[in-house]
Amino acid sequence: MALHKVAFVWFVCVASATQAFAQNWSFDARKVALGSPGTGENLASKMIEEESEYRSMVLPFGLIQVFRDFDRLNPSKDDFDVIRTMEYAASPLHYTFGRDAVSSGQSAAGLNNFVTDLRNASLSRDLNRYRGLAPANQPRAEGLASPNWGKTIRVKTGPGGAFQGVYVGAGPYLAMQTDVNFDGQLVDILGSATDTYVPDVTMRLGSATRGQMAAAFTGGYRARLALPSAASDRDGVYLAANYNFLRGFRYEDVNLALHLDTDRTGLLTISPQTVSPLLVTRDHATSGIGRAIDVGLGLVLDRWNAGFGVNGIANRIKWTHVERTSYELNNPFLGGEFVDGLPQPIGDVDATLPVDYRGNVGFRADKWSAVAEAGQGYGGASFHGGYEYRFEALAVRGGGIYSRQMWNPTAGVGINLGPKVAVDVAMYGNAANIERERHPAVAVSLRFNH
Repeated sequence: MALHKVAFVWFVCVASATQAFAQNWSFDARKVALGSPGTGENLASKMIEEESEYRSMVLPFGLIQVFRDFDRLNPSKDDFDVIRTMEYAASPLHYTFGRDAVSSGQSAAGLNNFVTDLRNASLSRDLNRYRGLAPANQPRAEGLASPNWGKTIRVKTGPGGAFQGVYVGAGPYLAMQTDVNFDGQLVDILGSATDTYVPDVTMRLGSATRGQMAAAFTGGYRARLALPSAASDRDGVYLAANYNFLRGFRYEDVNLALHLDTDRTGLLTISPQTVSPLLVTRDHATSGIGRAIDVGLGLVLDRWNAGFGVNGIANRIKWTHVERTSYELNNPFLGGEFVDGLPQPIGDVDATLPVDYRGNVGFRADKWSAVAEAGQGYGGASFHGGYEYRFEALAVRGGGIYSRQMWNPTAGVGINLGPKVAVDVAMYGNAANIERERHPAVAVSLRFNH
């Protein structure tokens, strides 16, 4: 298969895939069961977490599904499965039930055939050939993966665990934003139980996907201010700030526009008013310089903890020498080839991300704990919350997460295997699929207590 056809399939996968919820990539099944609150977005809350009583290690049973189907995730193969690829990309670590039935069913085959025929310019004029699985229009999917590894150098210490220090660290900075829109009439045809024909209409499928790959070199400030009559050395006010210098290595901004015109019988045709039925434009660059500022405030007072953080203040990467390349498919029916345009320089591009705001609160009693986190930023408003009750050798948990305009429940247990080792198991509703339907998923991790 030609390189541009492979790229086209990946563009469709990325543009159609849903944003993975925080728990889909979480290494800590305890947090998954509690709705994934306190995931470290607030720098000060992360300082508090680093002094918590345990560390966790994920047991990635979901990779069993990934490796079993690895040959079907290669877009250069004839049996490439676009639905499995999208779902595995969004949720690779945890085992999801019902994934095989959806991906291998007759309904899923229709959508896979649609993508395969489109990339090979052998699209059927009768869209009913692809009936069975209707993709869902979804809110914008966007996110930032920016783990940072470093060390806090304490330059001043005081009584009650107080200190001030300088933080030095580095890590990857990977950002993705995706908008996708399916014409309602196309969705109705693909999801219909019987043959459906809509004459003399134009149906559109559009997507816009922007990805940025950079490295973050971080300098920051860390402090813990002691409180009078503190109950423990963990009590205090936590302050944190990071300045991230961003060195960009890859910028991709891909826009796909597909026009499907029907004739008087409802079959696909090529309209003389349509310049190109399928047009893909790609802006790309390999060099950029930018910045981002993160700040956080946390408070630990006896059994209570709370925090507030803002990430991505004044964030921006200036990509230089950006080039635009276009790919056109003038006839999607007769096996024609994409027409590749020559790269055209378009100058510099300033790329920004939403500023992310997070607030969290938690309470820990002798036998139970409750946690909650609310935010506004990537994907709009979000909320996470959960409750845990601890017995001698067992802990039971429950919670939920609201993200991208959908609620998903969570539950789980923790089993103590010894004084320092435990296994955590969580169940949650995984909606990271093209239909945006919940499927039960299982997360498992080991917990090592200090």
